[in-house]
Amino acid sequence: MSRKYKFYNKEGLYFVSFATVYWIDVFVRLQYFNILIESLDYCRKNKGMEVYCWCIMPSHVHLIFRAKNNNPGDVLRDFKVHTSKKLQKEISENIQESRKEWLLWMFKRAGDKTSNVTNGQFWQQHNKPIELWSNEVIDQKVDYIHNNPVEAGFVTEDYHWKYSSAIDFSGEKGLLEIDMI
Repeated sequence: MSRKYKFYNKEGLYFVSFATVYWIDVFVRLQYFNILIESLDYCRKNKGMEVYCWCIMPSHVHLIFRAKNNNPGDVLRDFKVHTSKKLQKEISENIQESRKEWLLWMFKRAGDKTSNVTNGQFWQQHNKPIELWSNEVIDQKVDYIHNNPVEAGFVTEDYHWKYSSAIDFSGEKGLLEIDMI
């Protein structure tokens, strides 16, 4: 693994992005979004993850977070392992999932290429953590995260995207309780 993709300052505030294998648009159904939101909420309440900003796009997730227990890599790994298993199970049991066989085949195909994956691989392995060291950099990443759905053409205002903390930043209550920077 490249040195630039590590959490060096365990107490730091980090921006991370991670995507599904092959950038597959998985998050197109309510139950898949809900699994991620519930898992983030669990990590906030039980794993010491402080979530300051977030956005779930169809194929990837952006977060600004800190780990209270100074273990950001462990918290993110546990989140990804749990959601990978839960999402693959949900997809396999979803009778309304028209892409079920193809999705599961793609996850298996990705997993077969990686020696440490025993079943299908859902997430790409890297997280690309960037430590946020100044208010200017934090503001830049918050804007980037919240404007992602606007740039993709899904909404015209960032706070219209339901699966983002932009709602909270606009003064309303979003789907996931966030921590304030």
